Amino acid sequence: MTTLKPVAVNLAGIVETPQFGSSPFGIDVDGRPYVPVGDGGVVTGLELGHRVFDHDGDHAAPGVTVIHPDPAARHALTSFACLGNEVVVRSGAAAGETGRVLGKRGEAGRVIAVFEQQALALLVPGDALMIRGIGQGLSLPAELAAEGAAVLNIAPGALAALGVTIGSVISTSVRAVVPSKLVGNGLGRPAQQWDVDLSVTRETAGGWGLADLCLGDLVLVSDLDVRHNIGYRQGWSTLGVIVHGASPLPGHGPGLMPVVCARTDSFAPTIDPRDHRGATLERIACENRD
Repeated sequence: MTTLKPVAVNLAGIVETPQFGSSPFGIDVDGRPYVPVGDGGVVTGLELGHRVFDHDGDHAAPGVTVIHPDPAARHALTSFACLGNEVVVRSGAAAGETGRVLGKRGEAGRVIAVFEQQALALLVPGDALMIRGIGQGLSLPAELAAEGAAVLNIAPGALAALGVTIGSVISTSVRAVVPSKLVGNGLGRPAQQWDVDLSVTRETAGGWGLADLCLGDLVLVSDLDVRHNIGYRQGWSTLGVIVHGASPLPGHGPGLMPVVCARTDSFAPTIDPRDHRGATLERIACENRD
């Protein structure tokens, strides 16, 4: 089988500003109102490797959320941006600074980009960014491809940089393996544009091996097929990266962006609930590395 090379596209976006309706309140699982801090825009002081339950935020991501003012362009931006893609600031006080795509979120479409803290301190909503989108359509070895396995949302070389080895099986360290019944928001949506929220809280996470879950961690979800729209499918599993923190909203929680989907027996995970090391800015700065 001929291995096809992925195509790169330059994408335009701007730093998002947080938005509210006429009321600032969200409602938590027990019916209590709260103000959702960190849900979009420029978030400082939060980094890859921080535990998802250690900050009082709502879907807080470590960096900036990137959007486009045109809805169709915004969906294309979200679809084509992949973990590890380079992000270049084109305007404002941080012009010339570079970061990397960490992940994406659904709803209207958002890309999550991570930068060093000194660059984040200079960024403001409205600053122009350019993302070199490459990764969708990456090929897998013939044996995995023949069974229908798929890789998505990740740049060439980024899987290897995260310690994922793909041969006849997919070998990787993970924080945990969890069942698809934990998946909340994101079900039924296209995985090239969405993440899925794991419906766990600080109080319940320990029962699933997620007490020390960190931003950037790899987690394997059993009985979840994301190759088309995200949904339950027995015998298939999905490997993903944690791209945002917890949320008090019912059905929401730490966000997992899918990167590999295959039959469950094609994965060989090593579960490391305490010392697992996931994505860092240095590890994902690996675009175009084969």
